Amino acid sequence: MKSFLSRSASSAEEQASLWAARLDGGSLTAADRAALDAWLAENPTHRSILSHYCQFSADLEENLLALVATGAVTLPPEDQPKPVRRRWTLPWFAGTALAAAAAVAFVVWLARPSAQFENIETPAAHRGSLTLADGSRVELNARTSLRIAISRIERRVQLFTGEAYFVVSKNPNRPFIVETPAGSVRVTGTIFNVRSETASQLEVTVVQGSVQVSPTETGGTLAPIAVPLVAGDRLTTSAQRVDRETLSATALEDALAWRQGQIVCNNMPLAEVAARFAHYHGRKIAVAPDAAELSVSGLYSLDDLDGFFTTLNKTPFSGKSVGVTPDPDGTVQVRLRSAH
Repeated sequence: MKSFLSRSASSAEEQASLWAARLDGGSLTAADRAALDAWLAENPTHRSILSHYCQFSADLEENLLALVATGAVTLPPEDQPKPVRRRWTLPWFAGTALAAAAAVAFVVWLARPSAQFENIETPAAHRGSLTLADGSRVELNARTSLRIAISRIERRVQLFTGEAYFVVSKNPNRPFIVETPAGSVRVTGTIFNVRSETASQLEVTVVQGSVQVSPTETGGTLAPIAVPLVAGDRLTTSAQRVDRETLSATALEDALAWRQGQIVCNNMPLAEVAARFAHYHGRKIAVAPDAAELSVSGLYSLDDLDGFFTTLNKTPFSGKSVGVTPDPDGTVQVRLRSAH
């Protein structure tokens, strides 16, 4: 798989933990900010690792606050001068995971934002995956752009464009919401796929569990009544309609073939297949109206655009054939060629 994300080295983990501590401790100087920006720009994984450590610190603090209420942890008296950071005093918990975690993060910073934000974007012809701070996993198709905001009360993803596959960690008290220009999806823990490449187009496919989909109505408002989907359901919307269908196991697997870098076509209109390749590669492919509805079947590699064009040139479509020609501006024209 062509991926823009990879697992980080131990040095990156160490740097992320240090930056997380400095961010939680207070404001950075201009020099510090420049150094942080340079480190984040070195590798796309750095931002994800830093977000993970910030969330770990927040979760640890929440657990320690609970210990304060039971007397297991004591705070400095309020009349003492307030230091830049507050130290926690723990008794010995022999052999417990809590003691180990507290030893690693003995100093917990109290001044932190209420949520961690992260912007993720995949380039053309590259897919990627990442694990969020709450343990949820996301796989991204090519040319996908999203923003992640994880707080203590909810987990929210803004999918600006593209396609993503979500494996959501179950947490009934912290809903997981995916917002797109064409509608939103709300869950607490499940597996589902979302594709939204235009302001009116939304496709939600559920693999496991259930979701609630609120398509955008005319005027940009969400539908007052959410559409429930369960495993095997797929909802698609356009500017004119909302459709729901139940997929067979094979059809469900075919719909998610992009995760393996493939597209499965079962009598799919040529215009739709071309649009999938165009979005994946960031190329403009213009299909002539008289060729748009020709049916395409077969298994294709999304990474092999030239191979797809070669196959089109050789494939007969019910006695018809198409020609593929590039324009000087880079647009690829797909036209009906002739009748045999």
